Amino acid sequence: MIQAFLQRLARFLDRPFFPWKRLIVGFSLCQFSFENWLLYRQYGVFKSTVRPKALADVITQETFDKSQEYSRAKARFSFVSSCFNEVKGLLVITSDLYPKIWALSGLVVARFLPLRFSGEITQSLLFVFLFNILDTLLSLPFSYYHHFVLEEKFGFNKMTLKLFFTDLLKSQMLGVVFGVPIGSAALALIQKTGQSFFYYLWLFMLVLQVTAITIYPILIVPLFNKLEPLKPGSLKEAVEALARKLKFPLHELYVIDGSRRSAHSNAYFAGMPWKKKIVIYDTLLEKSNDQEVEAVLAHELGHWSMSHTTKILLISQFHLFYIFALFSVFIDNGSLYRDFGFTSERPILIGFQLFTEVLSPTDSVVKLLMNMLTRKFEYEADAFAKKLGYGAELARSLIKLQVQNLSNMDADWMYSSYHYSHPSLTERLKAIGWKGEQAPLKTQDSDKPIKAEDREL
Repeated sequence: MIQAFLQRLARFLDRPFFPWKRLIVGFSLCQFSFENWLLYRQYGVFKSTVRPKALADVITQETFDKSQEYSRAKARFSFVSSCFNEVKGLLVITSDLYPKIWALSGLVVARFLPLRFSGEITQSLLFVFLFNILDTLLSLPFSYYHHFVLEEKFGFNKMTLKLFFTDLLKSQMLGVVFGVPIGSAALALIQKTGQSFFYYLWLFMLVLQVTAITIYPILIVPLFNKLEPLKPGSLKEAVEALARKLKFPLHELYVIDGSRRSAHSNAYFAGMPWKKKIVIYDTLLEKSNDQEVEAVLAHELGHWSMSHTTKILLISQFHLFYIFALFSVFIDNGSLYRDFGFTSERPILIGFQLFTEVLSPTDSVVKLLMNMLTRKFEYEADAFAKKLGYGAELARSLIKLQVQNLSNMDADWMYSSYHYSHPSLTERLKAIGWKGEQAPLKTQDSDKPIKAEDREL
């Protein structure tokens, strides 16, 4: 029934001279304009010198001003990079770069590879490689500026040039090592299963995601960071006791050297449902006391207890099935291929790329809905931690993290609704029931109020 409906829809959309290119360019320009209008609204919030009422008693004016300065710098960078990406994307579309790189890929395959490696799959993989190299080179100046100028200016960057390029090389190598077999398998699956390919492709991706969740903390994370067991002490005992109380299947408790690259902090858990590991950033331990770290982990365990991760995984699987099913409508759409310079060939990979361009407006709607859901989950996890008795500690920890990361402390409601997967700090404090303190919060190892100089976390 689903397949019959999709086939009728495919025939309806495959019309001669349909202006697909103009439609995609229009979508792109509208989305670019809308998102930068939201950024303009948010920039007005970043220019404010008045501390939010909920933070007036716990955040110094100096800290707030520094946070606002950092947020404005990131907003300006975001605007410039988005303009560059928009121009780059429009040039790719209007200059017919897809068929040109596709033709180059075919030429390389024909001249330099044995006959047994010829075919659409090999040409598609080479197309992705060449396009990715081009995109990486064009994005390199922005990535360099972000780490070594913007983040460096505010004391967050801990990377060296050697580490920067080593990470880049590792990422490219991992892309080849995993991308070649996965891409080959996906394309072969589509070729061999015909119009019902989306059922099989969805099952393949489901297995792949579960596998990735399993191997990522074991094989991938150690390539970039060093993990060490949390040292015995009161914090370890408290976390293990909390895990036992909640029946959380804690198997390992690690500290990760996040400070090697950045002064930002975090904590997370990973692993299979019956065997979990908690990973705490060394930057979080450096500036927070034990009770505040416990509060952060109580929040994370709230996500686990209420199955938030599982719910998001199920929703993502539904979304993925919807995308693959809808792609079956466009996979043989001759008018779409012709409008982008493919007169005789209909490469599956190119078809999927063009299909994602057509689908971009709905992606924005999905993003908005998912943000609404994840913000709800954040409120629930905060309430969970508060119910365990960590309300005040969680509030102090959130404020500390906000200060130490120089995160923006207030947000335009439209901008946050569209972009933020988490509620703003003031919204979370209000939901927790934070009443404020009589003096600015203090760091773990100092009697001085938290100021911008304490941003090493």
